[in-house]
Amino acid sequence: MNADIRLGRPTGRWVLLATVLGSGLASIDATVVNIALPRLGEELHAGAAALQWTVNGYTLSLAALILLGGSLGDHYGRRTVFVLGVGWFALASLLCGLAPNVETLIAARVLQGIGGALLTPGSLAILEAVFAREDRAKAIGAWSGLGGVAGAIGPFLGGWLVEVASWRWVFLINVPLAVLVILVALRHVPETRDTDAPRGLDLAGAVVGAAGLGGLTYGFTAWPTLGGGHPVVLGTLALGVAGLAGFVLVERRSPHPMLPLTVFSSRAFSATNLATFAVYAANGGVFLLVVLNLQVVAGFSPLAAGTAMLPVTALMLVLSSRAGALAERIGPRLPMTLGPLICAVALVLFARVGPDADYPRDVLPPVLVLGLGLSATVAPLTATALGSVDSRYAGVASGVNNAVARAAGLLAVAVLPLAAGIGTGSLTDPVALAPTYRWSMWICAGLMAAGALIAFLGVPGRARTADTPVRTHCAVADTPLHPAEKL
Repeated sequence: MNADIRLGRPTGRWVLLATVLGSGLASIDATVVNIALPRLGEELHAGAAALQWTVNGYTLSLAALILLGGSLGDHYGRRTVFVLGVGWFALASLLCGLAPNVETLIAARVLQGIGGALLTPGSLAILEAVFAREDRAKAIGAWSGLGGVAGAIGPFLGGWLVEVASWRWVFLINVPLAVLVILVALRHVPETRDTDAPRGLDLAGAVVGAAGLGGLTYGFTAWPTLGGGHPVVLGTLALGVAGLAGFVLVERRSPHPMLPLTVFSSRAFSATNLATFAVYAANGGVFLLVVLNLQVVAGFSPLAAGTAMLPVTALMLVLSSRAGALAERIGPRLPMTLGPLICAVALVLFARVGPDADYPRDVLPPVLVLGLGLSATVAPLTATALGSVDSRYAGVASGVNNAVARAAGLLAVAVLPLAAGIGTGSLTDPVALAPTYRWSMWICAGLMAAGALIAFLGVPGRARTADTPVRTHCAVADTPLHPAEKL
């Protein structure tokens, strides 16, 4: 089908509604679960490792399969795979909400991530494929902006649901929203495919990559309980390293790789993704542990903790596009260096948030500083990741940057409690969590500084811009970070 849908007409508005709500399901669920962790941990008697897996089960399957999900949409129809992903996500959400124990919840979270990997790349690819060229940038910008609003509402809604009802409603609310998305998509979203896509699918790469990420995540999560010398820990870590090495070999030899390694011949692309890994590893720890610390140690209610980080999203919605425009004029190196350094200052301030913290005095200042730092960082980072490769690889570059960000957050949640010395303690015990949180913020500040150094050494002063619109988005806590204009 030709791309001829106009944004100002009813069909265009229905398409935008379906894609915004669909991607919003995946992004909101990632943030509100952090708010629900203390309550579900108490009700299901979950220890630190189980709570980590409640977060990482979702992120693992999403990060491992998101590139494959985009390829499936190109092959079998973007609307078909998008609707399948939304339906899958809804059923997994229902299972999460009804889970009788934490083991069932973790398994359901893994299934949720599979649904997210199917629907997330398709939501933006649909907009690119069906809208007329003159409306495409406006549609993508509206998708990104509305997605940011959804991301901002998510923590507030999650905190309210946990406080007035139950943590289970954080998942159950997805079901009626998913039904609405499916009905709108089937009625109003046209089917599209990529007729130039390679004939085969890189299933081997997806399996080996998932094994690599899964092995590392399991090994680091089990380490505090079993010990670093335990055969299970050593075996799964070895499996993880072998899996990632095998993924590189598979992608090098595959006739249709989902990750063409030639994109890494660009020094700027490689450096940008290394910086992405450092920055988003820090973000993964911050957006999990700050909300936990506010509830468990500082005594905030779920609603207050859920809304505490809203100024970060608000600042990014207002400032990110301006930061992107500034980076286009002066080059990305300076904002990608200064931005993470500003974030590092915020994390040092966050480390001081402890018992009886006062929000205006102790929490709001680092929240504002973090929002300013991320606003300066993310739009130039994403634009550089896309603009440093040939335009025909723009979709791949965006997908890689997205996957790197998610994998970094995944590994951060697995490694940080271990690195911060929680041992076999509990993430819902204030005595155990307080020192873990403090050391984690210092470690995350170091990761931000490392990201700044990588950007300073590897990112060019001026970046070539791509001539292809963005096919996916990079995210902080799964919230779209900047209007996805033509970069």
